[in-house]
Amino acid sequence: MTVHVFAPATVANVACGFDIFGFALETPGDEIIAHLQEEQGVTLHNIVEGKTSLPIDPSKNTAGISVQSFLNHIRSTQGVALTLHKKMPIGSGLGSSAASAAAAVFAVNHLFGTPLSTKELIPFAMEAEKAACGTAHADNVAPALLGGFVLIRSYHPLDIIQIPLSLSLYCAVLHPKIMIQTSMARKLLQKQVALSALVQQSGNAAGLIAGLLQGDHALISRCLEDVIAEPVRSALIPHFALVKTKALQTGALGCSISGSGPAIFALTTSHTLAHQVGKAMHDVYMEHHLDAELFISKINTQGPSIL
Repeated sequence: MTVHVFAPATVANVACGFDIFGFALETPGDEIIAHLQEEQGVTLHNIVEGKTSLPIDPSKNTAGISVQSFLNHIRSTQGVALTLHKKMPIGSGLGSSAASAAAAVFAVNHLFGTPLSTKELIPFAMEAEKAACGTAHADNVAPALLGGFVLIRSYHPLDIIQIPLSLSLYCAVLHPKIMIQTSMARKLLQKQVALSALVQQSGNAAGLIAGLLQGDHALISRCLEDVIAEPVRSALIPHFALVKTKALQTGALGCSISGSGPAIFALTTSHTLAHQVGKAMHDVYMEHHLDAELFISKINTQGPSIL
């Protein structure tokens, strides 16, 4: 039996929700082909798309790590062979490592007859994130597995909440062709923040959830502001301030860094507006002769899919 699964890219933090907010995109994403083997453990046969910088050793690849953690949990006497189709950029801030881990563990759970719910797969994908960047954060893997907009209320114990969306939201994502390592971007952040910044960020985070539940575009727009991570991390992204200004001037509800960057996301109220906002963002890079790619997507409420 063979299973072929797609898992989506994700936008984490979503401005005001550092390590606690994330949502899934429809494109891009990664694909995994998985089948059972008699030999115990995980074999990573191939990484397609020529991403030779990724380790083929399953103990060092997020797809392999998540699956091995799952196999250990169910005490499987069988093993799994994987082929990874890497269809999204690495080090982009779009949850590249999470998409591979999510696709792999979702596929293998299906191979074994779904002994666990999709939500129960999240800790195994988090183990892969820990290996990739040093921190077992869930703001990419949770939406990659569950779809939609996700809140991680607590890590100890893990408490993940899917926020029902009462309106359709669309996203323009500009991916500058540079790489920012998540581990490096995390080191830039201050270990302490001012009380005033905490109050402002908490208000924005609470307000964003209220806006999503109420379908209040104006409230969502007011809350898409990051006063903690963005001021520090934006220095790593060429022309970030200008890209953000153009997005807002064109009609975006808000614009900020996706994850640890360099990708920049802007939320909009329609597919047409997302294209217009995306073009305005991309034009900044074209005018400065810098390479970047653009993705336009509705928020993906499904998560992984079997192809």
